[in-house]
Amino acid sequence: MTYTARRPVAAPPKRGWASPLLWLATVAMGLMAGLFYAFSVSVMPGLAQADDRAFVLVMNRINQAIENPLFGLTFSGAFVLTVAAAIAQYRMGLRAAARWTLAALALYIVALAITMGVNVPLNDELAKAAEDFTAARDNFEGLWNVTNNVRGLACTLALACLARSLTLQGRGERA
Repeated sequence: MTYTARRPVAAPPKRGWASPLLWLATVAMGLMAGLFYAFSVSVMPGLAQADDRAFVLVMNRINQAIENPLFGLTFSGAFVLTVAAAIAQYRMGLRAAARWTLAALALYIVALAITMGVNVPLNDELAKAAEDFTAARDNFEGLWNVTNNVRGLACTLALACLARSLTLQGRGERA
């Protein structure tokens, strides 16, 4: 029997709050990307088959229903957690991971700007529709769908950036 000496295994670098924050940011971003994706591939195509009155009434109900604490937590949490993860990574010297997290943050800011600058004002205008459902829909549907697709793409790219950050952080790369 031959004895072979084993090399000591280096302990993984300590990450403090960086790991849980990055995981939570990734989950929140994934939920936001999934929400926009679901609207793009199912909700809006389904509503496209409805008459103008049904379209306006259902879209208004959806907009009312989405204003809830769980959505608010996810919507703002994706931002806050991504910022916190980037700060924690930077402080721990995980610069490569922090750069990818900051790229995710920039992409999410694009999605937020589109949401606040285009989609929410369109939702507000649609809520005012009284009788002319055709005009209300015409002023809403096309632009809302395009901007939803763009913010969905931005969130999906942000999710990919966070996945890359998770990989780099797991390796402890400090470059």
